[in-house]
Amino acid sequence: MDEKIILSVENLDITFKTNAGNIHAIRGVDIFLPKGKTVAIVGESGSGKSVTMKAVTGLLDSNAVINGGKIFYRCDDKVIDLLTLTKKELRRTINGQHIAMVFQYPMTSLNPTMTIGAQIMEGMLLHQKISEDDARDKALELLNLVGIVDAAKRFKNYPHQLSGGMRQRVVIAVALANTPKILICDEPTTALDVTIQAGILNLISDLQKSLGISVIYITHDLGVVAKVADFVNVMYAGKIVERGTVDEIFFDPRHPYTWGLLSAMPDLETDDARLYSIPGSPPNLLHEPKGDAFAARNKFAMKIDEKAAPPMFKISETHFAATWLLHPDAPKVEMPAELKKRIDRARKSGEIL
Repeated sequence: MDEKIILSVENLDITFKTNAGNIHAIRGVDIFLPKGKTVAIVGESGSGKSVTMKAVTGLLDSNAVINGGKIFYRCDDKVIDLLTLTKKELRRTINGQHIAMVFQYPMTSLNPTMTIGAQIMEGMLLHQKISEDDARDKALELLNLVGIVDAAKRFKNYPHQLSGGMRQRVVIAVALANTPKILICDEPTTALDVTIQAGILNLISDLQKSLGISVIYITHDLGVVAKVADFVNVMYAGKIVERGTVDEIFFDPRHPYTWGLLSAMPDLETDDARLYSIPGSPPNLLHEPKGDAFAARNKFAMKIDEKAAPPMFKISETHFAATWLLHPDAPKVEMPAELKKRIDRARKSGEIL
């Protein structure tokens, strides 16, 4: 494992057992998180983004079966395969202390019967050998750190007494209580208005710089990705279909699915009538597709797409895409003209889409 990589998900394969049959939800996923960097995982709902990260933290539902793969975490001088640990071992030794998660809806993450101060202190008292007074002092520091005004007063409040933006800041304070090395943010701004959303994103960015933590964002919002990510993984039907630096994904996308996601993003120069909508729906993974899972929605699909899933083709040292269009024998296909115009405008302005 490369010393620059703090977390490495390799060939992860997960099935969910249901009354209707087995759902092959994660089908050979690879994700790499460099130390101190931000990696985004993007894709439509149901693509497997959250499931992958729940496997990292041992929070998968009881009907999940991990068929194979490795999840390596570099802990100081050791490398640990997290899949070799039990859920109990993960909770006691990894979760909170090394890897913490900020969930999508703060009201479901916080205990409505406990004050926010008690909830921030709880993890510290469990994992650290400190007194209640010291834990209280650190909890107040964290509330100040995440921008809670009048922290001493808010310390005694219950979740329902806070606004949505303040609750999300509290959730971040809880996640940071034991100074983790990795922060996983699962749609952390979905329920917030645009102004509060920007504040939360800036807060996480500032905390990353000051504390030196590595961050994973799970999101379907490419606007968020453009603001925060160093590297991007585009996920579809339980697989990573394109990965690269944020500039490579936004300025030089190669997978038709990525083209569709980017084309669907509004900008100031594009009329709503010209915004692209990816046709069809994602496949039902109860019936796993034989070839490329995106073929049915891809107007550039070839016969081989119906027979075999494409490998990851290398575009650069950091850029890869799983599409047969990158095969040397494939016909030359250009990205949609409207998307190319938008990318050209973005290049000239020096800003991501």
